Amino acid sequence: MDYSLEIEQEADGRWLAEVPELPGVLAYGATSDEAIVKAETLALRVMADMLEHGEAKAQSIRFTVAA
Repeated sequence: MDYSLEIEQEADGRWLAEVPELPGVLAYGATSDEAIVKAETLALRVMADMLEHGEAKAQSIRFTVAA
């Protein structure tokens, strides 16, 4: 499954990264890289939880960062 990772810089300088396909997966960071790492980590935790509870099937995963 492909997941998109959208990033944007907020007015206060923080960066926000979000995986729209997974509700609630968004994270802030001081840099774009920090926000991306936090969002990917959270996305993997959410997917692992879904697998553990039978809400999803095993699949290959790829993140694409929107330019």
